[in-house]
Amino acid sequence: MRIAVDAMGGDWAPFEIVEGAVEVAKQNKDIEIVLVGNKDQLGVLLSKLKVSLSNVTVFHASQVVGMGESATMAARSKTDSSITRSVELAAKGEVDAVVSAGNTGAMVVASTVLLKTLEGVKRPGITILMPRMYGSCVIVDVGANLSCKPEHLFQYGIMASVFCKYILEIESPRIGLLNVGVEDVKGNSLVKGAYRLLSKASLNFVGNVESCDIFDQNLDVVICDGFVGNAILKFSEGVSYDIFASFEQESRKNEDTDHGFKLCKPALESIKNRNDYAEYGGAPLLGINGICIIAHGRSKHGAIMNAIKEAIKFSVNNVNKHIVAELKKYADVTVLNNPEMVKGITV
Repeated sequence: MRIAVDAMGGDWAPFEIVEGAVEVAKQNKDIEIVLVGNKDQLGVLLSKLKVSLSNVTVFHASQVVGMGESATMAARSKTDSSITRSVELAAKGEVDAVVSAGNTGAMVVASTVLLKTLEGVKRPGITILMPRMYGSCVIVDVGANLSCKPEHLFQYGIMASVFCKYILEIESPRIGLLNVGVEDVKGNSLVKGAYRLLSKASLNFVGNVESCDIFDQNLDVVICDGFVGNAILKFSEGVSYDIFASFEQESRKNEDTDHGFKLCKPALESIKNRNDYAEYGGAPLLGINGICIIAHGRSKHGAIMNAIKEAIKFSVNNVNKHIVAELKKYADVTVLNNPEMVKGITV
């Protein structure tokens, strides 16, 4: 299996990206890593790391998309970027998966344009694992599709269910639709329409859920549009950081609290690491006709290793094949084209 790794994307690129990718190559000789980026810069780095592995190669890309750049503008003006070249390799069939910690929007645009979507998929969705006390909750979408229709949310439910079954090994994941209340009469036209579609499907749909339910152990998946999902993700990151920073600041106020903090530090560090999104590997872009794993911008070598391993598992378990098969169950005269179910809904 060959995996293209965007070596120039991310806050800690290229060193941490390369180190993580090389470590995977060392552990598994059957995995070929293609580092995409400036060949001179990467050549120097590989020499410093004393890397001489036959399953690690470099593919030159002269440009880098900045984290704050417009995705659409970058797609037009930076055709030789490490992101674009990585996805192009996948589109040509020269690699089996792409991993990048770079500009998320640029990855979504490049993947959608060059790889297209899977048969039957209307819009791709970024899928994350939200950490909680025990395990995690799958949330889709967190930024790929900001302007959703009910059918898109419905398909997210199907794709997330397949992801849970074949990647997380949850046979019948419990799926909730994010809303401002649990009653089926609440919400805007988008969620009301999605509720009708989801409630009639053969998914394990538990109904509307609120944002606090993300941390409920009785829920496996939360479906929402990309605007809301991205806001939840960034808010959660901010709250997590603020809690731990405030706790440390308060503990320094006197000798007693400082001593108590030192005693609790191992447990606090464990909780902090569990809530560090950079350590969860990456977020698969579900619905793309390929394997694209979007790692967190803060990813260091450990997170990159996890992202690459997730791409491998995605391929081995034929997730895309199962997504297409599930969507076909609802493609014709079943759920989406049943007049009684979609009455009053524009899809």
